[in-house]
Amino acid sequence: MTLRVAIVGGGPAGIYAADILTKSEVDVSVDILERLPAPFGLVRYGVAPDHPRIKEIIKALDRVLAKDEIRFLGNVDFGTDVKLEDLREYYDAVVFSTGAKADRDLGIPGEELSLGAADFVSWYDAHPDDAPTWSFDDATSVAVLGVGNVALDVARVLAKTADEMLVTDIPAQVYEGLATKKITDVHVFARRGPAYAKFSPLELRELNHSPNVEVVVHPEGFDVDADGMEHIGKHKAQKMVLNTLSNWVGRDLEGKPHRIHLHFAEAPVSITGEDGRVTSFRTERTHSPNEDGNVEGTGEFTDWDVQQVYRAIGYRSSALPGLPWDERNAVIPNDEGKVLDINGNPIPGTFVTGWIKRGPVGLIGHTKSDAAQTVGHLLAATTETAPQRTTEAVDAYFVERGVEVFDHDNWLKLDAHEVALGEVQERLRVKVPTREGMLDAGR
Repeated sequence: MTLRVAIVGGGPAGIYAADILTKSEVDVSVDILERLPAPFGLVRYGVAPDHPRIKEIIKALDRVLAKDEIRFLGNVDFGTDVKLEDLREYYDAVVFSTGAKADRDLGIPGEELSLGAADFVSWYDAHPDDAPTWSFDDATSVAVLGVGNVALDVARVLAKTADEMLVTDIPAQVYEGLATKKITDVHVFARRGPAYAKFSPLELRELNHSPNVEVVVHPEGFDVDADGMEHIGKHKAQKMVLNTLSNWVGRDLEGKPHRIHLHFAEAPVSITGEDGRVTSFRTERTHSPNEDGNVEGTGEFTDWDVQQVYRAIGYRSSALPGLPWDERNAVIPNDEGKVLDINGNPIPGTFVTGWIKRGPVGLIGHTKSDAAQTVGHLLAATTETAPQRTTEAVDAYFVERGVEVFDHDNWLKLDAHEVALGEVQERLRVKVPTREGMLDAGR
């Protein structure tokens, strides 16, 4: 008999899990349920559009979706169109891989005046469920808080001209929004010193490639003590990042019209504003981590004249209907991917993988080993339990509830439509920015 598995979430984590399942020695039938009409999750809607090399991974993911044992069921919202108890009728196991889309909180006075990086990324990536416009409030100087790749993406998009971004897949509404920017200076703040920056080496180097943007690494706070040296000694990538940053400290400026400033050892303290707009942002200089690994303030404060503040300090997953939730860590409680009930016991046939399992850490490639661990437990513990074991039964369920399921063929039509839009403008593709537009193109 064929094992039937549902995967809720069509991003890299879910697709990798499906791929690993089909490569096992067990006969499987996998349905990937995705809330959006398009697959690929954060690869499509979380990677900056001027990173085409990173998006090459989409080609590999699409080859997985084309497998005979896998079905893509897009435009299906878990919790609204289908619930866990419904899925148990048709599947022996359910894997949740819904990722993380919300922004983490700062926990400082005036935070309500700040903007979430995740919201900004969703806007410039033309996520169909988000607002089509973005206001830059005539800001000329802005702050970005965080030292990860998302912070660099946000800083780069804020600093680049709209015309530079027009070679990417952004639709007209995003280009027109970016064209309203008056930003000349983007200040990126890191709580710790440069030895602890979490940028990937490639992302950091690409920050310096724009003909209109120069990167300024400020020497204040750019200190590497014995602890920092020990840290980079254990992390090759961060040593490469530090070497790049060191070469940029104090270099002569070229006089480009836009600047990205990198500030280290500056912790956010407060945001002040007037009439709902930011007027100032305060930081405190920090020094080396203490025994607990946390940085400590020195009592030296700086007020920065910025008009917007973007939080890029990490994503946060959201709870799912009918499943336990760890509010503190923002994950579904689990033991190596086996979902646990309130008593800490595994819930039969229920698994997690990706950021909803381990939190929003690691690059896209890290999800492969994570998915392998979850799939290993699934195959070891799952037996044929679903009463209705056919794809026809699943299809009938959605027809009865009036859900327009978007399958892989629909996605390929949408994909071809976006590529055709791009060809007209000599671009690789132009995204369709609305859900209804995506559905129309795929029909």
